[in-house]
Amino acid sequence: MIIVPDTSVVIDGRITSMIKSGEYKAATIVIPEPVIAELEAQANQGREIGFSGLTELQELWKLAQEGIIEVKFAGERPNLEQVKLASGGEIDALIRNVAIEYKAKFLTSDIVQAEVAKAKGLDVLYLKPQIGDFSPLGIDQFFDEETKAVYLKERVPPIVRKGTMKEARLVRVREAPLNEYELRTLAQEILERAKRDPDGFIEVEKRGVTVVQIGSMRISIARRPFSDGMEITAVRPIGKVTLDDYKRSNLIKKRILANKRGFLIAGPPGSGKTTLAQSVASFLSEHEFVVKTMEAPRDLQVPDHITQYTSLDGSMEGTADILLLVRPDYVIFDELRKSEHFSIFADMRLAGVGMVGVIHALEIQDALQRFLTRIDFGLLPQVLNTIIFVNEGEISRVCDLDLVFKVPSGMPDDRSIKPVIVVRDHETGEVVVEAFKYDQETFVLPVGRPGEEMAKVPGPKESERFSWKLSEKEIQREIGRFTVGYVDVRMLSDNKAVVYIDDKDVPAAIGKGGKNISAIVSKLGIGIDIRPRTELEEPAPEETVQLEGGVRIRMDKKQLAIIAPEQRGKIVDVFAGKEYLFTATVNDDGEIQLSKNSTIAQEMLRRSGSGETIKLRPV
Repeated sequence: MIIVPDTSVVIDGRITSMIKSGEYKAATIVIPEPVIAELEAQANQGREIGFSGLTELQELWKLAQEGIIEVKFAGERPNLEQVKLASGGEIDALIRNVAIEYKAKFLTSDIVQAEVAKAKGLDVLYLKPQIGDFSPLGIDQFFDEETKAVYLKERVPPIVRKGTMKEARLVRVREAPLNEYELRTLAQEILERAKRDPDGFIEVEKRGVTVVQIGSMRISIARRPFSDGMEITAVRPIGKVTLDDYKRSNLIKKRILANKRGFLIAGPPGSGKTTLAQSVASFLSEHEFVVKTMEAPRDLQVPDHITQYTSLDGSMEGTADILLLVRPDYVIFDELRKSEHFSIFADMRLAGVGMVGVIHALEIQDALQRFLTRIDFGLLPQVLNTIIFVNEGEISRVCDLDLVFKVPSGMPDDRSIKPVIVVRDHETGEVVVEAFKYDQETFVLPVGRPGEEMAKVPGPKESERFSWKLSEKEIQREIGRFTVGYVDVRMLSDNKAVVYIDDKDVPAAIGKGGKNISAIVSKLGIGIDIRPRTELEEPAPEETVQLEGGVRIRMDKKQLAIIAPEQRGKIVDVFAGKEYLFTATVNDDGEIQLSKNSTIAQEMLRRSGSGETIKLRPV
C-alpha cells in the first residue's frame, strides 16, 4: 500500500501511531517535498508545530530503518511564487499532485483538503478530531489535586505551585534538572493532543512561542529566540467557584440584575479576577441572559452555551462588530490591556450591551487611570457603573462611580468647581478615589477617610503636596516662556518657591529691572527666588597629588593649583625635565592657580604622567 500524508497529518502525529499499531505495516509512505518545505519554514519561524512535524518525520524514518515501512520523498519543492499563494491552496495542490502521481491513499486532517481531494477522485482518509478518552499527557505527572501551575525549564528542576490564592507555595518536584529533549517530547505530545482533542486548540502561534488550550489547562511553550531556553508553563483551575461562594455575592447579583451594566473587575495578577468573571458569566446565563466572551487567549472556563470569541484577523475590533450583530445581553471582556480594548469596551457599552471587563491593577485608582488615558473623561461614568476589586480570591471592595461638580478634595478651597468623577465604597458611602481634569491633564487621586490621621512624617500633607504640584507646574510654565533649559521648581511653602535655571537663562527670566519675574509673582501670588543651576552642583572633592620632582598640586572639578609656599610672591618658570613650559606668579597663599582644562595645565599633567620631573625656578 502506498500512502501520501499531507502536512496536517504529519503535525497531528497519528500516522506513526497507526503504523505502530500494525495498521499500515509494510506500507510505502511517500512524503511530498512541499510538506517538508512547510515544516522547515514553520520551524525557521520558531513555531512549535514545525518542530513537532519534523520530529514526526524522524520517527517515520526510524520505522523505515527498522524495516516496518518504506519511506520515500517525492515532488518538487515549492518556489517563491507558490509560497506566496499558499493561503489560496497552492501548496496543498502540490501535495495532492504527489498522491495523484503515485495513485496513493491520501491522508489528511484538513477538511477542505479532504473535500478537494475527493473531488479530484483520490482515495482519501480524513482523520477527524479524536472523540473519547485520551491517555494522560506527560505533563499530567506534575499535577495533583493541590497543584494549579507547573513551571518547566531546561537546566532547571521542575517547580509547581500548590495551594490556594491566599496560601500558595512553590514546591520543587525533583532535584534533577530538565533537559531540552524531555521538554521537546512533552511539547510535541501537547501539540498532538491540541490537534486531536475537540476541546483543544492552538491559541497563539508566533516565533518562539506557542500557547495551547486543552480543556481547562492553558499551556505556554517558549523557545529560543523568544526565551533564553526552552520552557513550558501549564496553569489550570483547582476548583470550581460559583458567585455564591463570595462574601459580597448578593450585592453583585442585585447590581447585575438591575440596570447597572458596566462592570470592571480589577485586581493584581493572580488575585482571582478571571475566576470571578467566570462565576459572573455562569450566573448571568442561568438568569436567561445571552452571554458571550471576548478573550485573547480564550482562558475562561464557562458552560458550553456561552460562546467564547477571540480576536478576528488579529483585532478585537472585528470581534466587536460581529458581537453587535449577534446582540448579546452581556459580554465578558477578559484582559483589557491595549488602547483598542478600552475604546471597544466603551463603544459596546454605549451601544447598550452589558459589559464586564477584567483588568490588572494594584489599586482602584490604577484601574481608573488606565481607562481615563484612553477614553474621554466625561464618558467614563456612562461606561462604568461599578468597580469590583479582588484580592487573594476575595472581593475586597465594591465601588460606585458618579460624575459630580465640586471642588476636588485635594485642591485648596479657593479653587473653582470642576467636574469630578467620584468613586465611593458602595457599603460605607466613603469616597475612595477622585478624578478630575486640571490644566488639560487628568489627575486620579486616592482620598483618605474623613478624620483619618495623615502619615506622621515631616513635610506637607497630601492636599498640600498636591497643591504644591499644581503651583510648580504653573511656575514652570510661566518662567519657561523666557528660558531655554529646564526649569526646576522647589516649593518652600504655599506662597514661596525657589527656581533653579541654567545660568545663561537667569537674565531673561528676571527681565530688565526685574520686569518679567515681578509680573509672574503678581500673577501667581507666589514669591519666587531665581537662582542659577550651578548652585545645585556639589563641589568636587579636592585632591592633592605629589608630582615628580617634589612639586605638589591640588585639583578640584575646575581648578588646578601648584602648591609652592616657599616661592610666595615670586615669579617662577615651570619646567618639565629640561623643557620650559610657562611662567607664573605665586600668589600670597603660596599657590599658582590654573584652569584645570587649560592647555598649560593639561600639558604639565601629561608630562608628569610620562615620568618627567616638574620643577619651579625663580626668575
